[in-house]
Amino acid sequence: MKLEIENRKSENRKSIDGGFMNDTNITRRQCLGKIVSISATIAFSKTFSFAEIPTNPIEKPKGQPLFLIEGVSTKPTYSIRELVRQVFNAAGGIQKFISKADIVAIKPNISWARAPEYAATTHPEVLEAVIELCQEAGAAKIKIADNTIHDARQCFGITGVGNVAQKTGVELVFPRESLMKEMKINGDRLDIWPVFIPLIEADKLINLPVAKVHGLSTLTLGMKNWIGAVGGRRSSLHQDIHKTIVDLAQFFKPSLTLIDATRIMIQNGPSGGSLSDVQLKQHIILSNDSVAADAKGAELFGHTPDEIEYIRIAHQHGLGIFVNQGVTYQKVTI
Repeated sequence: MKLEIENRKSENRKSIDGGFMNDTNITRRQCLGKIVSISATIAFSKTFSFAEIPTNPIEKPKGQPLFLIEGVSTKPTYSIRELVRQVFNAAGGIQKFISKADIVAIKPNISWARAPEYAATTHPEVLEAVIELCQEAGAAKIKIADNTIHDARQCFGITGVGNVAQKTGVELVFPRESLMKEMKINGDRLDIWPVFIPLIEADKLINLPVAKVHGLSTLTLGMKNWIGAVGGRRSSLHQDIHKTIVDLAQFFKPSLTLIDATRIMIQNGPSGGSLSDVQLKQHIILSNDSVAADAKGAELFGHTPDEIEYIRIAHQHGLGIFVNQGVTYQKVTI
């Protein structure tokens, strides 16, 4: 049975000239119900011809020592911008990772039309701080890209990402069918799937997720963030979500993962919607090892890495290691 791919609905091809469209909120209950309703018989086979199906051209930098920097503020009021900068300084500076004339793609999690305080999306101040650093390093072009769940215009406005793009002068890519391209995932479960092209055409890719709970994968951190980097019938990806996450994690090759845990969602994830779902943490985690980053992120929720299935599988597949296995760890406190 051939891999079944459903393109995005035509709503994302509508003109944005009229401003933000009316939002149809998707609750966690509705999201899970939609997932469960998908037929369990969907199969992912390898019957396609690979003659014209490309693979990811981005190569992860080789030979870099693995590191993880954990940044935390102990003050009741603090500067997110300063925390981000101090963490990058501890890693040797942004210039170690971003070169002059680089085209940089940043993948935040802005899937839900939620204000920053609800912890459903990457905090705009974290995103802005990373953009500023890339600009200081001489990046030729910076793109923000995420294939949102709620209407993209609503997400851009309510999450604050639209304001960040306007303020910093970077490109905020509107997700649409024409920017999805079938590519070889070559995973255990996923073979060929539509990929959001701006994220694999850049010279450098930065993964910028928010830390929160998830009804199916337990947590959503760095590796889970790649589900927002593809198109097609994404609800079907959740049927065996841990293997899907690992397949996408081996395909996408970020130079860096920075997990926004300035505040985390501790219940009713991934969409939340109530301040009672949120806990202030004042943490960020920076690493060039996706598995190490997620393993450290899991600790913020009281989990060991082995308790999160996709982290355990990714580790077993050699996609990364844990902090106690050779990653240079440093904690920065402001």
